[in-house]
Amino acid sequence: MTEWQKSNWRAKPRVQMPEYTDAEALHSVEAQLAKYPPLVFAGEARTLKNHLAAAGRGEAFLLQGGDCAESFDQFSADAIRDTFKVMLQMAMVLTYGAKVPVVKVGRMAGQFAKPRSAPTEVKDGVELPSYRGDIINELAFTPESRIPDPSKMLRAYTQAAATLNLLRAFSTGGYADVHQVHQWTLGFTEGEKASKYREMAGRISDTLDFIKAAGVTGAQAHSLSTVEFYTSHEALLLEYEEALCRRDSTSGNWLAGSGHMIWIGDRTRQPDGAHVEFARGVLNPVGLKCGPTTTAEDLKVLMQRLNPKNEEGKLTLIARFGAGKVGENLPRLIKAVQEEGANVTWVCDPMHGNVIKSATGYKTRPFDSILREVREFFSIHEAEGTTPGGVHFEMTGLDVTECTGGVREVTEEDLSDRYHTACDPRLNASQSLELAFLVAEELVARREKAKEAASA
Repeated sequence: MTEWQKSNWRAKPRVQMPEYTDAEALHSVEAQLAKYPPLVFAGEARTLKNHLAAAGRGEAFLLQGGDCAESFDQFSADAIRDTFKVMLQMAMVLTYGAKVPVVKVGRMAGQFAKPRSAPTEVKDGVELPSYRGDIINELAFTPESRIPDPSKMLRAYTQAAATLNLLRAFSTGGYADVHQVHQWTLGFTEGEKASKYREMAGRISDTLDFIKAAGVTGAQAHSLSTVEFYTSHEALLLEYEEALCRRDSTSGNWLAGSGHMIWIGDRTRQPDGAHVEFARGVLNPVGLKCGPTTTAEDLKVLMQRLNPKNEEGKLTLIARFGAGKVGENLPRLIKAVQEEGANVTWVCDPMHGNVIKSATGYKTRPFDSILREVREFFSIHEAEGTTPGGVHFEMTGLDVTECTGGVREVTEEDLSDRYHTACDPRLNASQSLELAFLVAEELVARREKAKEAASA
């Protein structure tokens, strides 16, 4: 078999990708990007793969979250900080519930392109190409804005590099100190409607007080003020991905230099398609979205293509079915994995199957449906004797009103107040943290059941 090359995808069928009208401009951008430094490094990707392997075994838990689609216009240091901050809070709560390390992976520094359900959209009788993310075209509904512009890849790279720079500073510069993070969380529970989470927050406080009283110093104390934080995105725009793909000097393998982890969406997982062809050749951990249309046979073929050596941590299966549909879909895919003896990390994405259109015309996601799907995911894994390895949320640290429900009780009438997403609705900071508390409760209950079963 000939060696995989990063351009092999170009000979495969491509879907959900733009047709650039100016080939010369595209080639110029690709050549420029190919000279730029990679955004991430092979050692980081390998470390993340090891962490994901631990999550697959139940020895860690993945928290993956961030924007539906990153925006050029809404880019700011404050927005990055706020999302990072709420993910740290969520991770602390989940660590307490799971009693294992939480692997923190942001949908950040690369989540610029979006697949769409239709190639065009119609407004007031005018039909134009769909908006596909700021790395490709623009949201404004004009013919000029919807023309794919390759130069946007250069702006995306610059924004991704700046985002990673700030995330690395936050991760190691003291901002992530565990005591400070918990003080933020205690602030959330001060509200009357969030008081039901005070008991768990109090138990976390007791744990931190004990650690302080025990005199943890030196390297151990340093570990309480720093975190490992990784980035991920859907590898949709393959011209961008190829341009940032680099040969790792240590192993000789290829690295997707655009992010620590890349994933393939439910619309682009054709076994003989361009996206699978690209993802199968990189050393990074790869995610695969699995929806209701994923058949057992599809999954078996994809697992073999994407992880032929059956490495632990290499392949993460991100289940996205919709509340009420997990029971009819997840068990058959678990069975397919077991029949192949495949090493995978199972993760729940309770966002993409729960989009509805509100009475006010806005797309939204009900908080209760999101929570229900997470609970169904845990329940099925408990019944099957398999490991739920993590959760995957579209969320932001900003105080938006895009998903309904939660302790702040966002209603359909509230959606228009702060509906800022360019694509799909995101959980706001309060909803994200509340969901972390509820998932932590699920993890505690699961652990207690396992203890009872072991002692019976």
